[in-house]
Amino acid sequence: MSKNKTKKGGDSTIALNKKARHDYFIEDKYEAGLALQGWEVKSLRAGKAHIGDSYVLLQNGEAFLFGATITPLNVASTHVVCDPTRIRKLLLKKSELERLIGLVERQSYTLIPLSMYWSRAWVKVEIGLAKGKKEHDKREDLKEREWQRDKERMMKNKGR
Repeated sequence: MSKNKTKKGGDSTIALNKKARHDYFIEDKYEAGLALQGWEVKSLRAGKAHIGDSYVLLQNGEAFLFGATITPLNVASTHVVCDPTRIRKLLLKKSELERLIGLVERQSYTLIPLSMYWSRAWVKVEIGLAKGKKEHDKREDLKEREWQRDKERMMKNKGR
């Protein structure tokens, strides 16, 4: 006899960094695990996370997530001290870490979190290897988006 497994519908995304694509050119993406405490997992299940102002630093051959805020739940245990902005360790393969260290130190790239999501029972962070945009680059992107929107509008009206 087999049990019917019901799949939960919905999105597995916990938090998005919407400013990242506006402020940076994303060259490459990596998936990293996140070392969390118990209260943080409960808060993430409730969707109480913000990674908009966070960044990744590489120190002593390890990667750390700075500035990410995970708001504790009101029903959290009283004997655990909850620090919403604590530094969290990112779990990457050694070869990925070595490659990232080389790129960040020699070619002046920046590592920024793009999204935080569930992968089965694990929390993952998508990290972007990025270079900062100048003001004129941001304007060019805005012009390109407006042109694409106008082009779609013209094609839509042409069919009528």
